[in-house]
Amino acid sequence: MACILHIETSTQVCSVAVSEDSHVIFQLEDHSGPNHAERLGSMVDEALSFTDNHAIPFDAVAVSCGPGSYTGLRIGVSMAKGICYGRNLKLIAVPTLELMCVPVLLREMVEENALLCPMIDARRMEVYAGIYDRALKEVRPVGADVVDAETYKQWLDERPVYFFGNGAAKCMETINHPNAHLIEGIEPLAKWMQPLAERRLLNGQTEDVAYFEPFYLKDYVAKMPKKLI
Repeated sequence: MACILHIETSTQVCSVAVSEDSHVIFQLEDHSGPNHAERLGSMVDEALSFTDNHAIPFDAVAVSCGPGSYTGLRIGVSMAKGICYGRNLKLIAVPTLELMCVPVLLREMVEENALLCPMIDARRMEVYAGIYDRALKEVRPVGADVVDAETYKQWLDERPVYFFGNGAAKCMETINHPNAHLIEGIEPLAKWMQPLAERRLLNGQTEDVAYFEPFYLKDYVAKMPKKLI
């Protein structure tokens, strides 16, 4: 088995966890807003101190790799790479939308034949979304969706689809289908990364620390600053 440091910064929540032998043994979460640059370093320091004090050697660092906030992903991946370099550890990339399905499956909220559609808010009626079955097999690739009544209709006509994440609630009235269900309170958190990260490590699915980049999905567009006068 393995000891893995997990880092999640894809949305406004910043979280860090440590898992050992399939159990989460340390976790921190900051829900106060998009302040990852300020909080992530101290949270990681606490996690490293915890494992060092208990003489637990790390095997890898897992990081949520997107899609999500451009700045948040960049901060999380940069931190993960730095730790991998400094401690000679393997790097594991965990897709953010796949990660969001874990708490839904653990709580057994959905029917056996249902599909899962995690959504991350991308402003207005756009979301980053993917569709998965209960085995986390990708039914439809991750994309940036401008949601209307037809966006998910072909799957909704066949079976129940559960929508969740910080982009889901705003879409439900527009989707408006009897097979569409909303699950509230689902966020991508480091503590949910453990099963996905361990499976990737076991299968040898690690990243090149030097060249790995987050899955931004869309190019970053810089905005003009507001005029002060």
